[in-house]
Amino acid sequence: MRTLLVATLLIVAVFVIWANPTGVPRFWEPRPPAAEVGTSGTVDKARERGAELGEKAAVAGEKIKDAAHDATITSKIKAKMALDDTVKARAIDVSTDGSTVTVSGTVRSRVEHDRALALARETAGVTTVIDHLSMVIAR
Repeated sequence: MRTLLVATLLIVAVFVIWANPTGVPRFWEPRPPAAEVGTSGTVDKARERGAELGEKAAVAGEKIKDAAHDATITSKIKAKMALDDTVKARAIDVSTDGSTVTVSGTVRSRVEHDRALALARETAGVTTVIDHLSMVIAR
């Protein structure tokens, strides 16, 4: 009895789905031709606007590339400082602009100061290191 009920419900559901007019043409029904789409401007305007957008995209891409390069150098230097036993990396800030690195913060000794600058200078891609480190003598 249960099987008969399930089979009947299944047949009714298939018929309802097949016969229900949804407004969407079925695959066997012919589709009406697509309407032509017009433009409000000229082709030259579209090309000009496309060129402008292309230039803006290129500039934005270049800025992203530069920022990623700067972040890579900064990360390399901070990682070197974190792994070095002489340098207290949390007290030192590193910022990069192109190939110029600025090192700022506080150090506890001349040895830590020199080592922090050496780690920055020996990193690939760095040409100039600006020293803004201040020495704090512990009492």
